[in-house]
Amino acid sequence: MKKRILFSIVLVMLAVGLEAKVRLPHIIGDNMVIQQQTEVRLWGWAKAGKTVKVSTSWSDETVSAKVGNDGKWLVKVKTPKASYDALTITFDDGEPLTVRNVVSGEVWVCAGQSNMEMPVKGFGMCPVKDYNHHVLDAANSKGVRSVKIPSVMRSEPQEDALCEWRQCSPKTVGDFSATGYFFARLLSRTLDIPVGIIEANKGGTRVESWLTKENLQKYTSDPTDSVEICKKWSEWDYHRCLLWGNGTFNPILNYTVKGILYYQGCSNVGDPGDQYSERLKILVDQWRSQFGLGEIPFYFVQIAPWAYDDGNVDAISGALLREQQWKAAQVIPNSSLVCTNDLVYPYEYSQIHPTQKQPVGERLAFTALNRDYGFETIQYKSSSYKDMTVKGDTILIHTQDNYWCDAPFEQMEGFEIAGEDKVFYPAEARHFWQPGGGYWDEAIMVTSPKVKKPVAVRYCFKNFQIGNVKNGGNMPLFPFRTDNW
Repeated sequence: MKKRILFSIVLVMLAVGLEAKVRLPHIIGDNMVIQQQTEVRLWGWAKAGKTVKVSTSWSDETVSAKVGNDGKWLVKVKTPKASYDALTITFDDGEPLTVRNVVSGEVWVCAGQSNMEMPVKGFGMCPVKDYNHHVLDAANSKGVRSVKIPSVMRSEPQEDALCEWRQCSPKTVGDFSATGYFFARLLSRTLDIPVGIIEANKGGTRVESWLTKENLQKYTSDPTDSVEICKKWSEWDYHRCLLWGNGTFNPILNYTVKGILYYQGCSNVGDPGDQYSERLKILVDQWRSQFGLGEIPFYFVQIAPWAYDDGNVDAISGALLREQQWKAAQVIPNSSLVCTNDLVYPYEYSQIHPTQKQPVGERLAFTALNRDYGFETIQYKSSSYKDMTVKGDTILIHTQDNYWCDAPFEQMEGFEIAGEDKVFYPAEARHFWQPGGGYWDEAIMVTSPKVKKPVAVRYCFKNFQIGNVKNGGNMPLFPFRTDNW
């Protein structure tokens, strides 16, 4: 009997001790990357009414916060300039807890669906090009670190997730997001500083999967009750709205980040009108508000060619979604869209996870380096349709953001042309110039012997069509159409 009483007392004492000790979210832990030269948020839980003191190895300053009645606390700490120096942070509510091997650098979120989630080691039946070379090269990417938020659904917004920061090495790189890793690798090597990526994504998710309950109720007709959500998407749980955001994204919202990288859209193919572009803007506004860091960069990836519509490569539902992404880039402030029309092989028409992930990540890095890190000479934009002129049986196309170049000079592929009958035919296209009006009119000349009076032109405006037109930065021309048929 005495032993039982003694054992009970020990359990109570242990429970009291556990309750009193400061607790951190898993994302705040050993090996983490903190955003350099700013005030980062650090937070957690402790016994109500206690004071949590936070000290760092890089400063003599100590900051403190009183724990609220809900057991929560939060402080802001000034961070040093980026370096590879190993730092420590100590949290003390009477019993100190130290986080070690912290580095100061740049932190980016990797969000979206499976093409962002796809690791360097690939998925089943879906390899990443040059995997072995990337594994061997990972020894040179010690400045890159990653934390993967488990992809889980929850009916209520979560404040924590079981995760841990990983340092890049040949042993660990295979599990990093491929797109995120290649972004971080180029950024880290160019700037010679640590770069951390927070992977908060889930394959197959829709843009609505990440919207809050309030935004779903205000802007959509989707259910917000978890039971009704599961009923609506009983077969494909990855399509479910709200639940993925609650479980997979909400836990990172207190973390101080530089910006967001986003690769998603396949599961929204077929959405009507401008629904996708409107809802993507709502999502970006939501995330920026939730992070509370101002108008942070939002750089996203256009979905690659794929045979949507049950394998119909010539249908246009995928092209319409890409058009929606292009429209979103025009209305979302501080955003930029990466074109991937050239990053599939002809045999990948049935492969929704293309193997060429390195150029995707690097194009995102080019964007960030130019827009956020002062590398103004980097030509990161893809060219896009500007206007057209009809001359007899020919349409002359002008592009913008082409860095004074539309290449190749001859045999441009991917164009179609149509007359008033709205029937499109494959077209011949090449570089064209002629003097006039005191300047040289340089354009892309598009013709077809089957269309004598053309009125419209399209470029790669199909589910799966690969063009070859690139600009001076070797970036592909965005797919487009001049009609609204």
